[in-house]
Amino acid sequence: MKLFRSVHGLSLEKDGQLYQVEQHLLSRLFRSGRGEIGEILSGIELLEKQSDLRDQLPPVLDETEIWASGVTYLRSKSARMEESEKAGGDIFYDLVYEAQRPELFFKSMGSRAVGHGGHIRVREDSSWDVPEPELTLAINAGGEIFGFTVGNDVSSRSIEGENPLYLPQAKVYRGSCALGPSLLLGRDAISQRAFIKLKIFRNDQLVFEGETDLTQLKRRFEELVEFLYRELDFAHGAMLMTGTGVVPGSDFTLSSGDRVEITIEGVGTLTNHVA
Repeated sequence: MKLFRSVHGLSLEKDGQLYQVEQHLLSRLFRSGRGEIGEILSGIELLEKQSDLRDQLPPVLDETEIWASGVTYLRSKSARMEESEKAGGDIFYDLVYEAQRPELFFKSMGSRAVGHGGHIRVREDSSWDVPEPELTLAINAGGEIFGFTVGNDVSSRSIEGENPLYLPQAKVYRGSCALGPSLLLGRDAISQRAFIKLKIFRNDQLVFEGETDLTQLKRRFEELVEFLYRELDFAHGAMLMTGTGVVPGSDFTLSSGDRVEITIEGVGTLTNHVA
């Protein structure tokens, strides 16, 4: 089942059909306690059928925090070491990749996230900017994964490369976080070998294409969630981006007007334009 959020309310795709569902379902899922997800999912009431999805919003509560993981794929480690080499920070990413503790950082509030079809941005004070396609976990207040969505962790590599301490500025700004198009519901709903594809178009011409799959992810989902929830409480649940394994090289940077398409097998395709 896939749950969509739009300005018109919530919709559920089940067995190839689209239905309207009660407006508080998303809130119930994110704010639920441990052991409550199964009952909520089994008790979903399908209302009237719908024919299309318009004006989509990110499938997250405005009050929900969105976090991200770094250096969870070997390709990501290599890219981060490359960008930080001149500043002497390259060794840090090598250490993080091998460490027991993962890199976790705050990315956005749900209210600041961009949905499918919305506009992402690059910073005006940055010279090297890339999208980062990431499988994103939906986690309830009790620390249980109940769904998955596609995430785009838009990043300024030039700012982060100046100094690793500039990471918040490189990662957290207006238009830097996109989620969608839906929530794939159920902890076991996604294949552990699902592919992740990134395509970038400029003037309707494909200028970058890359692919990886979840077998390349170094850390387990529950491992990342455990560290995130270890010393934090999330009354409105949380979303956690699990890192990227597809990184454009240093010869590429996003430009205004580009179209970014991220596809995760079984979840869907998130499309955004660069404002």
